[in-house]
Amino acid sequence: MEALCGSCGAKHNLDEKQVGGHTKVQFKCSSCGQMTVLNITTRPDRTRSSTPLPSFARNEGAAEVLGELIKEPPGLKLPENKVITLTAIAGLSNGTVHTLQKPRLILGRKGGGADFEVDDPEVSRWHCALEVKDTAIWLKDLESTNGTYYDNERTRAAMLEDGIEFRIGSTILRVNITSMK
Repeated sequence: MEALCGSCGAKHNLDEKQVGGHTKVQFKCSSCGQMTVLNITTRPDRTRSSTPLPSFARNEGAAEVLGELIKEPPGLKLPENKVITLTAIAGLSNGTVHTLQKPRLILGRKGGGADFEVDDPEVSRWHCALEVKDTAIWLKDLESTNGTYYDNERTRAAMLEDGIEFRIGSTILRVNITSMK
């Protein structure tokens, strides 16, 4: 079972045999040393979700102002000798490519003032964000109306790797990480 550290978001593979039928699992992060407790729920489609959400995925709720929601968290950094691109592969913006120039990219509807705008009426003005810390890329929904979908499931946060696709509205986007030449 794959789990993320609640403090730094580091990915951990937990032994399925040890997790077994338990509803709670605690582990110590090998990156930051913090303890994380996961409440595990098995759904009928066998997708496992864990709570609490990692700190990078948490929002303060309705009281949080939009300016705070899009504020860049500390510690983000683009990887050296790598280029990260985001390509629209389906939808009205099909073929549009954006190369990340900063470690946080806001995605949103055309005309909404986002860093990467897509021509899709189902996309919120500021829909979601990509946050990069070296080669770790996190997708974070910005409390959008129609949601952000990863692996055909609505998500608030997901860790992305090279070649991974996700959907906002009817637009499918692919993340690519390539080495600089």
